[in-house]
Amino acid sequence: MKAVAFRKYGSPDVLQLEEVDKPTPKDGEVLEVLIEAHASSVNDWDRQMLRGIPLVNRFLAGLFNP
Repeated sequence: MKAVAFRKYGSPDVLQLEEVDKPTPKDGEVLEVLIEAHASSVNDWDRQMLRGIPLVNRFLAGLFNP
């Protein structure tokens, strides 16, 4: 399946379309849901998280890399 991921902070140019394995349940996991999205929205918080600003966002997602 395909997923959009970012491995470093920066502009939207750092987003990459990647092929990833479908998630499989691990031992002890009772419920897992895979959702196919047809549309999404982007807001200011998403843009700030992508760029890693303000600095407090980096403490939530990763100090040097998300």
